[in-house]
Amino acid sequence: MAQRAIREFEGKRIFQHNWSRYFGQFKYDFQAASVASGDELRALVGGDGYEWLQGALVVKPDMVFGKRGLNGLVYYQQQQPGDVDLEAAACWIDARRAGTSTLLSGQQGVLSRFIVEPFVAHAGDAEYYIAAVLGDLADVLTLSAQGGINIEENWDRVSSVEIPVDADGETLLELINAAVPAGLAEPQRFALFASDFYRFFRDLHFAYLEVNPFSLAGERVHLLDLVAKVDDTASHLMEDRWGPLYFPTPFGMKAPGPEEKAIKEMDDRSGASLKLTVLNPQGIIWTLVAGGGASVVYADTIADLIGAGELANYGEYSGNPTTEETCQYTRTLLDLMTRSPDPQGREKILIIGGAIANFTDVAKTFTGIIQALREYHKQLQSVGVRIYVRRGGPNYEVGLRNLKQTADALGLPIEVYGPETHMTDIVRMALSA
Repeated sequence: MAQRAIREFEGKRIFQHNWSRYFGQFKYDFQAASVASGDELRALVGGDGYEWLQGALVVKPDMVFGKRGLNGLVYYQQQQPGDVDLEAAACWIDARRAGTSTLLSGQQGVLSRFIVEPFVAHAGDAEYYIAAVLGDLADVLTLSAQGGINIEENWDRVSSVEIPVDADGETLLELINAAVPAGLAEPQRFALFASDFYRFFRDLHFAYLEVNPFSLAGERVHLLDLVAKVDDTASHLMEDRWGPLYFPTPFGMKAPGPEEKAIKEMDDRSGASLKLTVLNPQGIIWTLVAGGGASVVYADTIADLIGAGELANYGEYSGNPTTEETCQYTRTLLDLMTRSPDPQGREKILIIGGAIANFTDVAKTFTGIIQALREYHKQLQSVGVRIYVRRGGPNYEVGLRNLKQTADALGLPIEVYGPETHMTDIVRMALSA
């Protein structure tokens, strides 16, 4: 399972799309626009369903990061809400997207997507908090009658309940009733909404879902702020329930390059797992690692021994990819690796590593690696590359032997090891050579 953050706009749209199925006793008016510029917002005026743009507005960046209020990135005027009209909102958006923004956490990036909504006057309504987190045997539902930007300061008023994944409707409601915060004006309605919320969370394959705050007055619900992550492996099951869903690059991270996009597209078409993130194209250590767990171990070892700044990429190929998929993945990596020599004249290092495979045919995947090496051996020689290999699993002896013989014939420096060698020892060998 991969937990992927989605925009607030998308989360609220999914609520609206499925509202009558889960929240039949409540009403929710979804009115929002997702825009990248002031002109894009202005262009919506007069469009069907956007009549609310003529009223008071609230504007926030929608870049999958939290604490926007504490970072001064929620634009509204509570005392005189009419002050934030369409033109004021458009100008605020353009001012924020014009340069780099720095959050209290130190993260820096460019604000490129915003959510615009009607200003909801709810001064007489309490602000509540609700969140659900996916677990293995039990999920955790967290509730509070003291929501808002200061929720962490009021954490002593938060109650949590573990809900077994096989709980029926009656058990679910009993557990939630026992955890409902004291002092609520409508505790039964709060519990009913929380029960509906949890069923919605579970059925629609969310991994994390937080609404902070929301207001509840009779049958009317206002979802004022939302954070959500979904299990992206459920995309094929949730096509109708989610609708078209885009997974944005988190704030502060660079947008994926063409090579990363190409591997992502190949991963989407494959039953295997193919991941690539370019960290530092000038780094001297490149990794071609089989397995998600192994990729973490190798990255940590490299960072510990030489520093994370020298790690050029992060990724994996696993799940028994085909020979052609492995070849294309390796081609992409070797192309990136050989575009320029190290500015300091150092040799580059290619780590072909992995744990002991359970079902991936090592000889088959290594055939793909061998094909790519044959295509790029001159480029590898021109920039100066040493190759270190450690692998185990089905047919690993054949794979290692073929790889060693091919590299020797091509004049590529290579050292090859099997499962008798510790998985990360090749990193130490490479750095001490």
